[in-house]
Amino acid sequence: GNSRRIPFNEDDPVSEPISPYAATKRAGELYCYNYHHLYGLPIVCLRFFTVYGPRQRPDMAIHKFTRWIDEGRPVEMFGDGSMKRDYTFCSDIVDGVVAALDAKMDFEIINLGDSRVVELRQLIGLIERALGKSAEIQQLPEQPGDVKITYADISKATRLLGYKPKFPIEKGVELFVEWYRTNCGPCKGK
Repeated sequence: GNSRRIPFNEDDPVSEPISPYAATKRAGELYCYNYHHLYGLPIVCLRFFTVYGPRQRPDMAIHKFTRWIDEGRPVEMFGDGSMKRDYTFCSDIVDGVVAALDAKMDFEIINLGDSRVVELRQLIGLIERALGKSAEIQQLPEQPGDVKITYADISKATRLLGYKPKFPIEKGVELFVEWYRTNCGPCKGK
């Protein structure tokens, strides 16, 4: 939900999710804890924060915005553009997952993010810069169930897994746009 404590810590209460998606994520963690408690199964639950990168789903913001800007279509921006997300490049997530696979723990919930927030308008600007094109913004009302901010406290991941993100959003967007141009855009393969 819209947590008052920022950045989000793994021990923050998450008993009032504001979307079905958030509720299913929490339910999964509770099932995992139950199996650990009943059967001694060692489990590490990883909380990913807005993962993006090459080959990401085309319905996700960075892919969608890149396509719309590249094609000269309006970018649908919900709200005033001040919504903030902790965008995490896919390679950083892979590093965290591999570290968790090798870790010896009983039961843990661990955040994997970049631990840095980016406003929606700033994200659009980064995509514009990487594409060398300007966006036409179509401002729409905020969507129900969207949170104002996501921001991972990754101190536990750093301590237990040695996790350290290597791809700031600026570099990650450049890498995504490079992949997009080669594989998806109108200039595909050029």
